[in-house]
Amino acid sequence: MELHDDEIPPLAVDIMDPTISKKEVEEEEEKEAVGVTIITGYLGSGKSTLVNYILNAQHGKKIAVILNEFGDEIGVERAMINEGDGGALVEEWVELANGCICCTVKHSFVQALEQLIQRKERLDHILLETTGLANPAPLASVLWLDDQLESAVKLDSIITVVDAKNLKHQLTQHRDSSSFPETTLQIAFADLIILNKIDLISPEDSGIGIMDVLEELEKDIYNINSLASVIHSVRCQVDLSKILDCRAYEAKHLAHLESLLRENQSVPIRNLHDSSVRTLCISELEEVDLEKVRLWLEEILWEKKHNMDVYRCKGVLNVRNSDQVHTIQAVREIYEIVPVRRWKLEENRMDKIVFIGQNLQEDILRDSFKACILPTGREEKDEKEGHRKKIYSVKQAKLATLRDALIRERARRPGRCGKKSG
Repeated sequence: MELHDDEIPPLAVDIMDPTISKKEVEEEEEKEAVGVTIITGYLGSGKSTLVNYILNAQHGKKIAVILNEFGDEIGVERAMINEGDGGALVEEWVELANGCICCTVKHSFVQALEQLIQRKERLDHILLETTGLANPAPLASVLWLDDQLESAVKLDSIITVVDAKNLKHQLTQHRDSSSFPETTLQIAFADLIILNKIDLISPEDSGIGIMDVLEELEKDIYNINSLASVIHSVRCQVDLSKILDCRAYEAKHLAHLESLLRENQSVPIRNLHDSSVRTLCISELEEVDLEKVRLWLEEILWEKKHNMDVYRCKGVLNVRNSDQVHTIQAVREIYEIVPVRRWKLEENRMDKIVFIGQNLQEDILRDSFKACILPTGREEKDEKEGHRKKIYSVKQAKLATLRDALIRERARRPGRCGKKSG
């Protein structure tokens, strides 16, 4: 082919593998990312029982489970760990009778996920079981960020299993100190909480009926995290449709978000220790300036303004000059604000944001948020934009920390499976 002087040759051309059909290419591009559910819970709460139940149930799903270690509770033979080329750990996957597969994490959960998605068979879901002392926030941040990077996996939800018989005691540990029991943090980050072992609750121990005990336990849970759903169980026998494919981090899953936000209210500070982890809700009826909301949120999440430590955040926004409902969601420093659909005529347009965290100060959050309602002048906007550029590097540094292991792994794997970016 002859090129004229004014024609620029293409920088790259697509070369189709003759062995791959057009249909296979289209199917690969249209594959939806596989959901990952993080299962957490304090020691003895029943995490392993839940995993064992899923591994042995006849649900017709191809589910992979990544474990920290195999134990007697799982009923699976220990995986064989071999030395591969260069001394790298090679993990053997165990396939079970119902089609599920599982492995232990001996090196990196990112590496385990990469191995999973490179397998030929299509997976319906992935479960990631953490240790009893683990804080799920770092895993959630990496997986949610990975979803934004168009990975082949996406964060579906965080499930926390709690022991109904011992929950009261676990929540009161370190009450008079600046630290919190792992159970509190695991509840704070959860999307779904399984209140397990309800059959072990004894009315004689509490002096009240079982239903009253369960009601008190739910109040304790909602004081920490009013966004989470709570289900009761005996030996973690739960309806799998309630714990898989929750889509808790999908912005367009608005119906679920709206139902959660409808009844959220702040927990009265007088009922809690001054520095307790709690739920707080603020709302306004006015339109907000989207850029101001971003700056306001970044000051809270990144700069820890007023010493508030926000773990989770969800809400809806009524944005000025927009007929779209905007959802807001954050896990630690990572957040997103996304338009999801048009406001309906009968809907009451409002801003409503639910925070979960430590040292939350309702008056300060409410008053500072009101500044997002005021009209924005050109000079003020330019000043804010300069401030935004200044703190942008802070965000980049935080995100780099979260995705460092992820990107490093993929740099060594040129043929990884995932969605194409536009």
